[in-house]
Amino acid sequence: MLDWLQYRKELVGRIGEIGTLSPDTLAGYQTLSKAGQKTAKLDAKTRELIALAVAVTTHCDGCITVHVAEALKHGATEEEIAEALGVAVALNAGAAMVYSARVLDAVKAHSAK
Repeated sequence: MLDWLQYRKELVGRIGEIGTLSPDTLAGYQTLSKAGQKTAKLDAKTRELIALAVAVTTHCDGCITVHVAEALKHGATEEEIAEALGVAVALNAGAAMVYSARVLDAVKAHSAK
């Protein structure tokens, strides 16, 4: 496993380097990241739980370390995080089923040739 705290520190440093090399890229990312806060339809804890589920489905370790810290900061419990991760697991299984159906569809299309 990772040293999540050290990884987060190093990641933030590298992202800072990207910001120096390409400030508009970092600014655009920050705008997207803050967009949900402006509408305030979901509270911060809920947004962080969603972010963790998405982090799992996109296999983003950097997202995991950043959003775990934020989720905990906003009062998420380990049980709430586990429930959000359960949604990610179910969705990944669902996506595998959908793409399995697509494979069978492609098999039929190629076989009909």
